Amino acid sequence: MGQKVHPVGFRLGISKDWQAKWYADRNYTDLLQEDLKIRKAIALNYSADDVARVEIDRAATQVTVTVYTARPGIVIGRGGQRVDEMRVILEKVAGKRVRLNIMEVARPEQDAFLVARSIAQQIQRRISHRRAMKQAISRAMESGAQGIKVTCSGRLTGSEYSRKETLFKGRVPLHTLRADIDYGLAVSHTTLGCTGVKVWIYKGDIIPESE
Repeated sequence: MGQKVHPVGFRLGISKDWQAKWYADRNYTDLLQEDLKIRKAIALNYSADDVARVEIDRAATQVTVTVYTARPGIVIGRGGQRVDEMRVILEKVAGKRVRLNIMEVARPEQDAFLVARSIAQQIQRRISHRRAMKQAISRAMESGAQGIKVTCSGRLTGSEYSRKETLFKGRVPLHTLRADIDYGLAVSHTTLGCTGVKVWIYKGDIIPESE
């Protein structure tokens, strides 16, 4: 039986940072629920392919929400209109002042969640899963990734039983702590059922070897 470790959780505090940066002695559960509501509100108002990840930072009376996106123009809107609307929604959800920052993802081909979401959407549009996986792999390698692994699982090509298919290129050292590995998971909802897409992208080493 395989024992799997989440690639991001495994590296937290070493080469990866937390997506929620706050500490609470009391009211921890309330703040956690508030975080989940903020993330849900962003997911409902922006389509999933627009947003790569959301980071939440808390001060005494203010919440800072940073949205990372490959298409900042769509998320910001004309003259910042969508940002203002989103800020009002988040302030209603959080019940306190919210500062909303929009950051651009420089290389969306190397963002694991965006790659997984793209493959899932193509499977939903009835494009061959193998073709979508190969295109994503070639784009990631062309943009400078050192390795990529993509796994699709579900009733692929309309088969009677669920199965798993994995394609990879380059190297993806999952056990190396200094390796900068981005991991993303997306689900494609098809007429045959759900198809899961997992993506691991190796971008090189972050922490230099100690001599």
